[in-house]
Amino acid sequence: MRKGLLIFSVLVLILLVAVLGYSAYQFRDRHSGYQTDLSLYAPAATVHAGFSKVDLTPTGFETWEDVDGDSKYDPEKGDRFVDANGNGKFDAIWLAGFHNSRPAQSVLDKLWARAMVLESGDVSLALCVIDMIGFGNDDVIATRKLIQEKYPELDYVVISSTHVHSSPDLIGMWGPSEFVRGVNNDYMKQVQEGIAAAVGEAYTSRKPAHFKFAQEPERLAEFVGDTRPPFIFDAGLQLMQVLDAQTGATLGTVMNWGNHPETLWLENIQISSDFADPWRNFVEDGIPVADSLAEPGVGGVAIFLNGAIGGLMTTAPDLAVVDPYTGVSYQRQAPDKLLAQGKALAKVTLETLRDTSLVIHSSLDLGIRAKSISLQMDNSLFQLAAFVGIFDRGFVGWKKIRSEVSTWKLGPATFVHVPGELYPEILNGGIESPAGADFKLSPVEVPALKEKIPGHYRFFSGMSNDMIGYIVPKSQWDVKPPFTYNYKERPYGEINSLGPETAPKIHAEVLGILGDLEKLKR
Repeated sequence: MRKGLLIFSVLVLILLVAVLGYSAYQFRDRHSGYQTDLSLYAPAATVHAGFSKVDLTPTGFETWEDVDGDSKYDPEKGDRFVDANGNGKFDAIWLAGFHNSRPAQSVLDKLWARAMVLESGDVSLALCVIDMIGFGNDDVIATRKLIQEKYPELDYVVISSTHVHSSPDLIGMWGPSEFVRGVNNDYMKQVQEGIAAAVGEAYTSRKPAHFKFAQEPERLAEFVGDTRPPFIFDAGLQLMQVLDAQTGATLGTVMNWGNHPETLWLENIQISSDFADPWRNFVEDGIPVADSLAEPGVGGVAIFLNGAIGGLMTTAPDLAVVDPYTGVSYQRQAPDKLLAQGKALAKVTLETLRDTSLVIHSSLDLGIRAKSISLQMDNSLFQLAAFVGIFDRGFVGWKKIRSEVSTWKLGPATFVHVPGELYPEILNGGIESPAGADFKLSPVEVPALKEKIPGHYRFFSGMSNDMIGYIVPKSQWDVKPPFTYNYKERPYGEINSLGPETAPKIHAEVLGILGDLEKLKR
């Protein structure tokens, strides 16, 4: 009896040690000691700029037959994959967003890493936007290390995602099931190397540049809907056009607008960068109608920088898009709706840039303030996903992950970068304390960030340097009944959020670095 009890106790101890060891390994910091804490400033001078784009479209993945047309791979319903390499496994690219088990069938349009490098004096900055749903901070750091090996002169690299819902899973949670990681490691390597290549090409191509800034506050409002009260829209378009100082030719255009690139919606099983693809193409090459150009393009490399899209901002299936040239209205989520949306976005963009009253700046100051932060992961499902390996994410403390906020200014423009899907009311104002919310308190994330962003042109970028999910105002946080705004179930945003302390923390940190940025030029 005693011997049996001893054996049992030893086995339990071994199991406990194994679990603790596994937990320590899974929750280890992938980049121990890494810390971003930058405060850099260069006074007004000629700024050198370079742009590039590198194709990130996956190749060699296996396709499949969707027998029942539900856009979900289910062998029990007759779905079968084409075993091209004969290894007996489905070597799929799992598409991110909407639901699990959505393998790519084909490629509708390319995915890109689009980069810009700015250099003034001894201060340099790179911005690279990738057509992905998101890119975790550990992967951002690993990619920065690749870039640093070749281009140690670069002071800071921002890596942001367009948040497209028809791109490969780089987070892990959209694999063949809820319990299987969806990231293809070979493809992750391709993306990291592609980002490094894009930044490198932009850096080596830099030349003296002039800058033109513009904004359009209202005309894009009809293309985005808010699906959760309070209905606060972030529909304004911010533009920065960068010109060759000698020739006047466009080197690149940064287009900042807040909307989920998911117009193709959940039935789509083609790889695509969604509305970003036609929008960028039309801005670069012009908008063709019949046999002529309705609007000439500006050339260069167009970069779509997504904004505050929590809440969530989307072109849902019930929202029609009208082709601005033919007048045809498209509601069904299909490629022709994308083209119409791309034309409409590009038309407004090109017309706004044609304003002859816009000032061309030949000498600008450049300031950067960037800071690593730790965020509390209260979401038990996220914790479980990290434990079982769905997320390959390190921890810097108990329930704490490393993330990042940053801001930079270029003359009259300021750019702010946060690591997830910010609810627009945190940026623009209008946070509420609705009945039924879990925390009975006044709005915490005040004042609105936009009130504190300096400069005439205020760019805001979500999904930058990390992807942590939704950033929900604490006074609107709602996971316990009764639910706010007469909802029958808890709202969607909280399911995919770190927790209720995320928004207050990020709001406070952004206000802090904005204050620091203002001090740099004094």
